[in-house]
Amino acid sequence: MSSTTSPTRVVVIGGGESCEHEVSVASAASVAHALGEVRDALGRARYEVVPLTIGRDGTWRDRGDRPVGLTGALHVLRSADVVVPVVHGPRGEDGTLAALCDLAHVPYVGSGVAAGALAMDKWATKLVAEAVGIRTAPGVLLTPAAAGAYAFTHPVVVKPVAAGSSHGVTLVRTAAELPAALAAAFALDTRVLVEDVVDGREIDVAVLATGPAGAERVVSPALEIEVDGFFDFDAKYAGGARFTVPAALSDADQEALEAAALRAYDALGCRGVARVDFFLTADGPVLNEVNTMPGFTAASQVPRMFAAAGLAYPDLLDLLVRDALGLSVPVAA
Repeated sequence: MSSTTSPTRVVVIGGGESCEHEVSVASAASVAHALGEVRDALGRARYEVVPLTIGRDGTWRDRGDRPVGLTGALHVLRSADVVVPVVHGPRGEDGTLAALCDLAHVPYVGSGVAAGALAMDKWATKLVAEAVGIRTAPGVLLTPAAAGAYAFTHPVVVKPVAAGSSHGVTLVRTAAELPAALAAAFALDTRVLVEDVVDGREIDVAVLATGPAGAERVVSPALEIEVDGFFDFDAKYAGGARFTVPAALSDADQEALEAAALRAYDALGCRGVARVDFFLTADGPVLNEVNTMPGFTAASQVPRMFAAAGLAYPDLLDLLVRDALGLSVPVAA
């Protein structure tokens, strides 16, 4: 940045119409604040941060919380140097906002349309993972029409195919618990995944790729999630979970997790940073899901993992933005 160069204009999008609205608002506010604190070598603000928020009803609002509509939002997007879409779940993380940015010809942080859509769909993710040799939990896909024929025989996890933050996810131990679990999942999606319970440690890793075609890649230190009971929404966001990073792993387990995470990231066609969640069993990793736009406050799992490797939260965001702009950045933490 020269003495006459203006700060890079970054539009940060938060909110959204999904059940993850509040989580997304928190992530976007944290991202916007951190980017606003980034300075260049001369101590000047590197970024001019412009927030856009999508309401639960789909209304776009500007930094003054004024409704601007889609036309007004497109005007803001077209004025940006780069966009950071921090909208979790359907109509955001699922490739929807990536498509909007593509149509507006504005560079953006994160995965493209196809990767976002595939990773958001837990059933599609299972099929892709298994096709490249990554184990997943045995499971079946149910629709409202087919759900009545499903026979409960053993404990299972019931979850919407396309939702996040553990919304609508239930551990079902008895047949009597199944109808309420299915109802909770179908309230959020027209397709529901019923999976066997996996006995293993919950381990997350993040993959970060930069450079042309994402050629430079690193895998974060692994993070272990420990919780008394089930890792549901309350455990995630009400302080009921314990995060340990780096997780205590053998060299063999570490290598297996990293290899599986990279294989999933590549098979789905991800870009930027993605969080890959596993169960680590006695027989190796079992993929749970892939998040192309995971929670992104400073206290969220991905920033914690990279902070453990020496890459601070503002620096991680700076790296992602600069890479989206096609600037050369070192990926090593």
